Amino acid sequence: MIIHHPLLGPRDAAEFVYLGDASLINRPDASADDAAEQFYEYQYLRDNVAGEMRELWYHEQGDRSWLVVTRNTLTHEISKVELARDVARANGRDR
Repeated sequence: MIIHHPLLGPRDAAEFVYLGDASLINRPDASADDAAEQFYEYQYLRDNVAGEMRELWYHEQGDRSWLVVTRNTLTHEISKVELARDVARANGRDR
């Protein structure tokens, strides 16, 4: 599978490490009244989507950037690749 890195161009997926659902960018608020429940759900509960899903990939054997890859989990077709920092900023997170 080829991942079209936004800065480096086409790269083999073997250069990357897959983390999972890109919703992990949205870390719960530790000061919320229900923080324990939110962190439990954040850490342990995941959707297993059959179809298009946004995923986090880490470019371990390259520039060490984090990417959000929109991929069809049935066909492995990649429709979009974004830098995770840009996605986080768009969601109001500055990590």
